[in-house]
Amino acid sequence: MGRDHTHIGQLDALKIPRYAGPATFARLPRREDVERFDVAVVDVPFDSGVTYRPGARFGPAAVRQGSRLLKPYNPAQDVMPFAAQQVVDAGDIACNPFDIGAAVVQVEAGLRELTADGGRAVIIGGDHTIALPALRAATAAHGPVALVHFDAHLDTWDTYFGEPYTHGTPFRRAAEEGLLMRDASAHVGIRGSLYDPRDLDDDARFGFTIVHCAEMDLIGPRGVAERVLDRVRDAQVYLSIDIDVLDPAFAPGTGTPESGGMSSRELLSVLRGLAGLNIVGADVVEVAPAYDHAEITSVAAATVAYELVSLLAGKRS
Repeated sequence: MGRDHTHIGQLDALKIPRYAGPATFARLPRREDVERFDVAVVDVPFDSGVTYRPGARFGPAAVRQGSRLLKPYNPAQDVMPFAAQQVVDAGDIACNPFDIGAAVVQVEAGLRELTADGGRAVIIGGDHTIALPALRAATAAHGPVALVHFDAHLDTWDTYFGEPYTHGTPFRRAAEEGLLMRDASAHVGIRGSLYDPRDLDDDARFGFTIVHCAEMDLIGPRGVAERVLDRVRDAQVYLSIDIDVLDPAFAPGTGTPESGGMSSRELLSVLRGLAGLNIVGADVVEVAPAYDHAEITSVAAATVAYELVSLLAGKRS
């Protein structure tokens, strides 16, 4: 059970239909409805760091809507994530849409305040720029972390048009700032074209290993999960999931789609294979609902967030 003496779970869908009631994540209580919480799902509606399609600022609202079908029991992980721990919807961290540097500072401050009492955050973006302040906040509390990064792209480039803070640069900045454990971090699902072969050399220099998306065909989800577990071992882990790790057939509503990606089932299988990791924080980013159809992307992202909350619950139920 969570740390709050009065535990509050989801609204009962047999009494209030899922399309009714408050628009919180999975129809969970708001942060202000409980005294203490173990896990907060918090939104960062920010997309000023995108380099192609804008619109991820509307991602959190779409993911909340896509989460209405989530039920109390996760049979794949054999856990009741909302009963084993107090989970809340902490609303939005509002930040400056015109000044990326200011927004990065505001997001970090918001996350530090949110997790000051030891609760963990699952962040819904927003674009991938927000991973940098999220990592700053996590390492302020826990020290350097192993990053497990699911994405089509490396996101370790230096600058775009001279700007150091964008959705393609957060993990280069994180490595430069000493936020990441060297030789314990991994990219998963990488594919597509690059600017130069040196992109891979730079990435290796920052201490990453790459599990390319094509390896899914050779070793399958279980093999990918084992590669990740072998890499991070018993380190404290931050999980960052760009929804474009999925093929556009499964996540069309995103800013930089790349063909040849994972299926939703493959991504969920890999995540479930990471049970037992010491996760200190996580994010799901880059849902751009204007490019979505029939909530395909937002439902996928909501389910990914549900799996992350379930991983945080472990086998405590």
